[in-house]
Amino acid sequence: MAQESPTGGERTEEPSSKRREDFRKKGQVAQSKEVQTAALLTICLLFWLMYLPIFWKSFTELIYSLWLAIGEYQITETSIISLTAFIFQKIALLLAPLFFLVMLISFFSSFFQFGWLLSSTPLIPDFGKLDPIAGMARFFSKKALIELIKSLLKLILIGWIAYSTVIDHFNEALILVDTNIGSIFSYIAKISALIMAKICAILILLAFLDFIFIKWDMEEQMKMTKEELKEEFKESEGDPHIKAQIRAIQQEMARKRMMAEVPKADVVVTNPTHLAIAIRYNAKEMDAPLVVAKGADLLAMKIREIALEHKVPIFENPPVARLLHKLDLGEHIPEDLFKAIAEILAHVYSLKGKIR
Repeated sequence: MAQESPTGGERTEEPSSKRREDFRKKGQVAQSKEVQTAALLTICLLFWLMYLPIFWKSFTELIYSLWLAIGEYQITETSIISLTAFIFQKIALLLAPLFFLVMLISFFSSFFQFGWLLSSTPLIPDFGKLDPIAGMARFFSKKALIELIKSLLKLILIGWIAYSTVIDHFNEALILVDTNIGSIFSYIAKISALIMAKICAILILLAFLDFIFIKWDMEEQMKMTKEELKEEFKESEGDPHIKAQIRAIQQEMARKRMMAEVPKADVVVTNPTHLAIAIRYNAKEMDAPLVVAKGADLLAMKIREIALEHKVPIFENPPVARLLHKLDLGEHIPEDLFKAIAEILAHVYSLKGKIR
C-alpha cells in the first residue's frame, strides 16, 4: 500500500537520484543493526575459538607468576596500585586483539551495507524530539511495534536454542558427576560453543531477512508523489515557463545574427513567397557556396525585405529553394546542387557585370 505524503497525495513514484542523494546526505540509509550483531558475534566467536589457547596460556602464566611472588609481596598503598595497574595492563594486552577485531567488524559491517558515508546531520541536536507527546507517538508507532516483535522473536529463538541444546545433552551432563574439574569445564565449554554456533546461525538468517526488510522500507520512505517529482524537476531543470522564455530569447538572438548575414549574401533564392534562402560564395575563401540565412513565411518575407534594402539579388527558383531550405545554417551546398547554384550565381554576376 502506497504511503501518504505529509503534504498530501500518495507516494507512488520511484525516488529520483537527487532524492536518494538527499536521504544519504542526512544519514538516512538502509542499515540493519541485526547485520552488525550477527557479524560481531559470529566472527568474534570464531576468533575466540582460535585465540583461546594463546589467551589461556598467557593468562595462566600471569596467575602463576603472581602466585609465586605473593609471598614476598609488600602490601602498601603504592604497591597495590602498581599491582592493579600491572594486572590491568597485562589483561588489556591479552584482550587487545579482540577489541581491535570488534572495531574492524563494526566498521565493515556498516560499510558493506551502505558504503562510505560521512554525515554530520545525525549529530545535530533535534529539540523536537524532546516533545513528550511526539515521543509517546514514536513509542507506539508502527516502527516501534516492528522492533518489539523482532526483539521478542530473537529472544524466543535464542532461548529455545539454548534450552533444546542443553536438554539434548542432559544425559551426558549426568556422567560428569564422577569426573574431574577439568573435564567439567571442557564439557561446559563445548556445550557453550555449540549453543553459540547455533545462535550465530539463527542471527545470520535474521540479519539477512532484516536487511531485506529495511532496504524495502527505505525504498518506500524515499518514494515520491507526482507533485514532489514536478517540484524537483523545476528545481533541478528549471521552471518550464522560464526555460521557454530563455529559448525564445536565444531564438530571437539567432534570428538577428542570421538577418545580419543577409546583406553580405550574393543572392537570395525564393519559392517565390513561401521560402527564402540567402547564399554567399567567395571562391578565394570557400570550397562551395554557403547558406547564411533561411526562413519560411514571415521570416522569408523579412529576408526578402532586407535583401531588397541592401540591393542583394533575389532569384526565384522553387525547386532549388525547397532543396536549399533543407540544409542547415552555415552548411555548404552539396555537390548535387553545384550546377543549379552555379547557374544562379552566374546569372547574378552577369546582371551585376561582375566576374568572380
